[in-house]
Amino acid sequence: MILRRACLKSRKRSGGNCANTAIVEGEVIAADSNGGPLPFQQLMRRLGRVRDIAAMRQVPVQLYLFDLLYVQGRVWIDRPYRERVEKLQRICGHISLVPRLLPSSREEGEAFLQTAREAGHKQLMARALDSPYTPGVRGRHWLKIKPAITLDLVIVAADWGYGRRHGWLSNYHLAARDEENGELLEVGKTFKGLTDVEFERMTERLLALKASEAYGTVSVQPEVVVEVAFNNIQESPTYQSGMALRSARIVRLRPDKTAAEADTLQMMRRLQQGDKGLTL
Repeated sequence: MILRRACLKSRKRSGGNCANTAIVEGEVIAADSNGGPLPFQQLMRRLGRVRDIAAMRQVPVQLYLFDLLYVQGRVWIDRPYRERVEKLQRICGHISLVPRLLPSSREEGEAFLQTAREAGHKQLMARALDSPYTPGVRGRHWLKIKPAITLDLVIVAADWGYGRRHGWLSNYHLAARDEENGELLEVGKTFKGLTDVEFERMTERLLALKASEAYGTVSVQPEVVVEVAFNNIQESPTYQSGMALRSARIVRLRPDKTAAEADTLQMMRRLQQGDKGLTL
């Protein structure tokens, strides 16, 4: 949950490090008993429960601030980011700020990213120190930094496309392998990553593997393996696997792999839980 132009009103405390009125930007995350981040879906459970206080308390949340727009009658959006953060540190009171680092080397930055990931976060956001605040626009002053994570998954079905993709099988059902019994279970869909020529070739290949068709979806024999990039893995009541890839996109075909060599549900679960022993 992003607090856009949220008005922060707090009484002055001893020490004077808070503002009577300020407009700040921050984020609310669901937190576990140790203060670590929980999946966004946990936070969604609180929405719409204005009166169900007991249910809301089952999902503790933590507010983190990361930018300042206005304080004590003055607008700060045109001030450099460095100045806005310094001011925010002085007026935030007891509200936590997002952890920050001004690295002196690439190695220091990479260590900070690794620490964040071990704590359960997915990525870092790099911001130019001289950048102004541009409402509603990230622009060239913000840059997401995250490790590239991919999985080798099997296409088990595909939907007929529409619009520009009419006539192509272009929305691919992706499955991972259960290492205990070899069963392939779906973990997401994607139509992203292929060129028009690749869509045409993929359509021909999948139709040659067609097993059945119903309601615009063609089920195929599980022979096509693709490398898939994604943002994160979230809980899903939709899929039997219980997991779903967010923002999945095909990176490349893997003709060198068979379905029996696809990545497993168990590996995905470890990734989801932030297993530090996995090498990505």
